[in-house]
Amino acid sequence: MRLKSSPVVMTLYLLFLLVPIYWLVNMSLKTNTEITSSFTLIPNDLTFRNYLVILTDPSWYMGYVNSIIYVVMNTVISITVALPAAYAFSRYSFMGDKHLFFWLLTNRMAPPAVFALPFFQLYSSVGLFDTHIAVALAHCLFNVPLAVWILEGFMRGVPKEIDETAYIDGYSFPRFFVKIFMPLIASGIGVAAFFCFMFSWVELLLSRTLTSVNAKPIAATMTRTVSASGMDWGVLAAAGVLTIVPGALVIYFVRNYIAKGFALGRV
Repeated sequence: MRLKSSPVVMTLYLLFLLVPIYWLVNMSLKTNTEITSSFTLIPNDLTFRNYLVILTDPSWYMGYVNSIIYVVMNTVISITVALPAAYAFSRYSFMGDKHLFFWLLTNRMAPPAVFALPFFQLYSSVGLFDTHIAVALAHCLFNVPLAVWILEGFMRGVPKEIDETAYIDGYSFPRFFVKIFMPLIASGIGVAAFFCFMFSWVELLLSRTLTSVNAKPIAATMTRTVSASGMDWGVLAAAGVLTIVPGALVIYFVRNYIAKGFALGRV
């Protein structure tokens, strides 16, 4: 009985997940009049005007450009910093190592609202306000600890004898790390990069607080859609659909690494 009911439960679960996405796509292909006046499962008056507005209006499409720029910058910085830190935690024992590791994780546990005001004051003072690097560095606060935690689990699973053998064979540490060690933990790097990308992409509070015009992300743009004529529901729905696309593409290209990471690592 349990086996027979499994497909039904899975189907219902998938429908539950896909209905909001379908309704978002459905709204993005409707006019505001149809959205607010009637309930329809498919658009009566199919229109692509909402997508055209986003792709031709700089105030919309630059939001996606800004988001992609600082998210990629944050992912690269987070992984670059986390790799040597995770290696140190996995290979060496030093005074306060467990306390330091726990302190890193507490930064991930703290809500972004706690750090919004200090970051705003700091970046305003040094001239980094409303820049991509400001948001990228702010997101390192919670992405670097996450990446260190993920990568440390993968590195701990690699035998230390590999390091010793490489040193005996004459490998310098940078050469050993890049040529031998990183390929062994490629799945872990893929998983860490995926989570850094996704957490930075969906974060709103810091990215909105630290930007105003030049680096304003799409998430902040979507919260400012009320005009004198009211809420532009169709354009907002189209923006939501396009916001899902980068995450879906990242999942598609790193899906093999994610599968191995969940099977082998501590994620």
